[in-house]
Amino acid sequence: MTAANALDLVGLRKRFGKTEIIRGVSLSIPCGERHAIIGPNGAGKSTLFNLVSGRFPSTSGRIELNGEDITGQRPFEINRKGLSRSFQITNLFPRMSVYENIRCATLYALGYRYSCWHRLAKLADAAARAEEVLQRIGLRNRRDTPASTLTYAEQRALEIGITIAGGADVILLDEPTAGMSRSESDRAVELIRRVTEGKTLVMVEHDMSVVFGLADRISVLVYGEIIATGTPAAIRANRAVQEAYLGTSGADGEPAAAHA
Repeated sequence: MTAANALDLVGLRKRFGKTEIIRGVSLSIPCGERHAIIGPNGAGKSTLFNLVSGRFPSTSGRIELNGEDITGQRPFEINRKGLSRSFQITNLFPRMSVYENIRCATLYALGYRYSCWHRLAKLADAAARAEEVLQRIGLRNRRDTPASTLTYAEQRALEIGITIAGGADVILLDEPTAGMSRSESDRAVELIRRVTEGKTLVMVEHDMSVVFGLADRISVLVYGEIIATGTPAAIRANRAVQEAYLGTSGADGEPAAAHA
């Protein structure tokens, strides 16, 4: 394993009491790859994200970020090493404006630690970074709007903006298009493609049109184990994947089900 990989998971396991949720996951994700993790409900996808981002401690195994062992580190420590994530449930400061939410996410990366003597309004670099992110996520015209009043799709875009604002080079997105209409989902895919260019993206997603349209490679997680990893074409053609998740293969060899 080398730093050519953004993430390396080695024999990762997680038990809750006697129940083993993640059962020996090993996976390497190269720098710059867009990697999707799919699987049926209850497969352990969000638990795997929680292990990688430090929310849950692993029972055994190892996690490496850019070649550095981060196993057992806390979420803020992992974030400061260059990994950022979003959540299934939108996690924003609802009373703060769109701009203020983004600006908060920039501060640590710009060198502003715990400080009582810096006035936020005078931090020109934080302001410039926040404006840049607002432009990239298409919310410049909603700059001064309280986050709680945004539409659902706009809130998801804002959360993606917060995820990238600190400059992390490894981005984890947990079901970024969940609950969206087809047109909203299409716009979200374009946004994700644009803002993660040059970064490593790992996403959990149930919408197969999103997965097959965005991912370079796909891993299929079933009952806490990865049963296949490959290109979208290889995953489409994999009979074990068809039976376990995508649906039984039809006469033409195509999966019978396109999404969960």
